[in-house]
Amino acid sequence: MDAPLKELLKLEKLTEKAQGKTPSIDNSLDSLLQSLREAKDRINAGSITEDTYVHLAQTVEAKKKEIDEKQKEIYNGIARFGKALDKRFTQPLPTHEPLFTSERAQAALERTIALHFLRTGQFSTAETFIQECGIHIEAELQTQFQDLHRVVLALKRQDIGPALEWSLKNREFLRKRSSPLEFYLHRSQFIRLLLSGPLHAAPAISYANATLRSFYPEHATEFQRLLTSVLYLPKERLQRSPYADLASDSVHTDLEPLFAKEYCANLGMSRQVPLRVIGDIGGGGALARIEKARTVMKERKSEWSQTDELPIEIPLAPENRYHSIFACPVSKEQSTDKNPPMMMTCGHVISKDSLQKLCKSNGRVKCPYCPAESAQASAMQVHF
Repeated sequence: MDAPLKELLKLEKLTEKAQGKTPSIDNSLDSLLQSLREAKDRINAGSITEDTYVHLAQTVEAKKKEIDEKQKEIYNGIARFGKALDKRFTQPLPTHEPLFTSERAQAALERTIALHFLRTGQFSTAETFIQECGIHIEAELQTQFQDLHRVVLALKRQDIGPALEWSLKNREFLRKRSSPLEFYLHRSQFIRLLLSGPLHAAPAISYANATLRSFYPEHATEFQRLLTSVLYLPKERLQRSPYADLASDSVHTDLEPLFAKEYCANLGMSRQVPLRVIGDIGGGGALARIEKARTVMKERKSEWSQTDELPIEIPLAPENRYHSIFACPVSKEQSTDKNPPMMMTCGHVISKDSLQKLCKSNGRVKCPYCPAESAQASAMQVHF
C-alpha cells in the first residue's frame, strides 16, 4: 500500500478515535449556541444572576478548548499526510513555458472545456462557463448532448425505448459501422422478459421472434444462445449454466457506454471524452515518467533516440491504445509509414529497412530467425 494512502487511513482512524473521545466541532458550537440562547432568555426574563455570567464564561472557555483540540488533531494529520506525499513523490513538478497564450489557442481550450462539461452531462456548469468565457457553442449541439444524456438516463432506468428510437432512425449509420447496438438493446429487453418470472418464457420468445429474428444472419451464435437459455430457467439455475453471462447486470449496464460511443460517432466526435483521456494518461504516470527521463537525460547530456520518440515506454490501458505499434526485432526501431513491417514467406516479420539491408545481391533474403530464405520481392507488407 502506498505511503500517502496509509497516512490517509491513519488520519481517518485518528479522526474516528478522536470523535469518540471529544465532541465534534459542530456539536461543540451547537452546545455553545444553546448556552447563549438560554442566557439571553434569562436576561430578557430578568432572572439573570452573577453565577449565570460565571457559568457562561466557563462554558465559552470549555467549548473553545474542545474546538482547539479538534483542530489541532486535524492539522497534525494534514501535516503528516503532506510529509508523506513529499517523501513519496520526490520529483518536483515540471515547469514549462506558458501554454495557450494566443487568443486562438485560448478559444480552442475554452471550447474544449465547455464541450467536456456538455458531454459529461454537467449542463449547469457548462452554462455558467460559457457565459463567463463569452464563447459560442451551437444551440443544436447543446440540444444533442442533452438528448444523449436523456437517453442514457432512460437506459439506467432500464427503459430501452428512447435508445431504440434513435437506433431505428440511424440504422443505416449503425450498419455501416457494423454496430451491434440495436441487437443488444433487443437482447437486453428479451432477457428482462425472460427473467421477470418463471411463467414469462412465452412472452420472451414471442419478443425474440418479432424483434431479434432479423438479426440472425449477423448474430447467429448469440441468437442461438439466447433461445437455448430458456431451458435453464429460473434465474438461479441460469446463473449456474453455461449461459450465466446472460444473467449478469453487465448485459444491461454495458448499453450505456455503447450508446454514448455510437451517438458521439454520429456527431463526428471521438468515442472517449478527450479531457478524461488526458487526465487518465497524464495523471496515471505518464507525466512523472517523462519528467524523470528528462532529468536523467539532462544529467547524462543525451537527447531523444529519434525525432518525436520517447526513450521510455508508457504503459497504457487497453481502451487508450488507438493503433498498433511494431518494433523491428532486428533494428529495434519502431515502424513508420515509410518503414512499414514486412512479412517474409516464412512468416517472420521485420521492418522494410532491415529487409533491404539483409537482401543479397541476387535479391534473396536470409531470415534472421530461421533457416528459410526467400526473395525480397515476395515479402508482403502487413497491417497490425
